[in-house]
Amino acid sequence: MYKIRSNDLGDIMVTRELVETLAGLATLDCYGLVGMVPHNIQSEISNILGIDSIRRGVEVSSTENGLVIDVYVIVGYGIRISEVAFNVMQKVTYVLENNAELPVASVNVNVKGVKVLKDI
Repeated sequence: MYKIRSNDLGDIMVTRELVETLAGLATLDCYGLVGMVPHNIQSEISNILGIDSIRRGVEVSSTENGLVIDVYVIVGYGIRISEVAFNVMQKVTYVLENNAELPVASVNVNVKGVKVLKDI
């Protein structure tokens, strides 16, 4: 549990699952991603997570300076990885700090693979 705010009536706390879900949704909202994968994937990218299990593609840990968020993604082929990663970092930080009022120390984007996007 992470404390958002305290007052004379008590504390407002959020669960790790909520933080993982918010970070996962923010990540999926970024251009250039094919999807998210579990952090313990073994070199197979056929395990792209659906919207109902995106928390498995996020790890959260706490430090003195705030939360450290690790996201595990698959990037679309032909898209500049550094730009996608930078956008993910900015979006996750923005969502967690502004929507959940949680301090973010860092966001680490772990690119687990590249996949060709198919035209629909």
